[in-house]
Amino acid sequence: MDTWSAVPDTAGPAVNDQTVRQIVRVSVGGSEVRIRLSNLFGNLPITLGPARIALHASGADTVPGSDHALLFNGKPTVTIAKGESVLSDPVKMDVKPLQELAVSLYAPAAAPYHASTTHNAALATAYITENGDATAATHYPLDEVSGARFFLTDVEVSGPVAKATVVTFGDSITDGAGSTQDANTRWPDYLAERLQADASRSSIAVANAGIAGNHILHDGIGPSALSRFDRDALDKPGVRWIVLLEGINDIGGSGFAWDAKDKISTQQLIDGMKSLIARAHAKHVKIYGATLTPYGGSGWPYHSVAGEKTREALNDWIRHSGAFDGVVDFDKVVRDPAAPQKMLPAYDSGDHLHPSSTGYKAMAQAVDLKWFIP
Repeated sequence: MDTWSAVPDTAGPAVNDQTVRQIVRVSVGGSEVRIRLSNLFGNLPITLGPARIALHASGADTVPGSDHALLFNGKPTVTIAKGESVLSDPVKMDVKPLQELAVSLYAPAAAPYHASTTHNAALATAYITENGDATAATHYPLDEVSGARFFLTDVEVSGPVAKATVVTFGDSITDGAGSTQDANTRWPDYLAERLQADASRSSIAVANAGIAGNHILHDGIGPSALSRFDRDALDKPGVRWIVLLEGINDIGGSGFAWDAKDKISTQQLIDGMKSLIARAHAKHVKIYGATLTPYGGSGWPYHSVAGEKTREALNDWIRHSGAFDGVVDFDKVVRDPAAPQKMLPAYDSGDHLHPSSTGYKAMAQAVDLKWFIP
């Protein structure tokens, strides 16, 4: 089952005879672990490896003696076709809940124009060597850092504890924009902590499928929600529940649109959500809707009178239509009662669109854990 995810959203720079070390915090632990690597946005087949996984110490370093080699069909390297992904073989490793792991991946020399597949807004530091294979290094010889994820899209665990996964599906507010770098303070991170603190639900993992800048209806940053929903949510191993928080970029983007056909209506967003709900239910997956949080003050034309009316109408439908299996009212949680079109200053990261880490914690606290029955 998926215990961690950062879905691919953009083509990134070539990684050429370099090692990338990335830090992930799992939600649920297990006795075996494996990773998924993606070449979704690559322009050519790519060969990757060796790859290794270890316990994270601090910075770019790992805990001595915790390192494990990852193989792909028994081999240390793998060639991934353009647009495809691969799973590593499982490796026996005792992974505890909420534990940080370091995944190290070597990309052999390739053409300098070879695009990598990245998750752009990682809110986590990737450590990159100048050259060479440093995957096994305990003390990492880093040369540069990046705020993106490279190739790594999923960590899966298995074992007697791991049971099922909640996929949090959305845009930058699910991706964690505005939260503290390298601190795991996105609202899905706080939800994972709440599940772990509940003994009856500690077997439930959280996989984050947020993409900053994502839209429901049209491709933007990353494929649209409608086009990526199967890959990034319904096909995740162990998925039983989805929490959907998306639509603000469709609304905000309409403020920049010149043509009437590019102006997104409330009904179009409702129809898009209905499609996602039907697809989830066809796979016997429960899907919970989240109201869109306030964005007043985020700047014109992203925020507009017309856009605000659309947000409020969509939120009214989410709350009262009965289309979802349940609703979490994130709007009510973070809005300023004195100015409901705006976020409470205590919860605002400063851009009036994205909550702060404090705001994300309040959002996670509002999710009804009774939805998630192991």
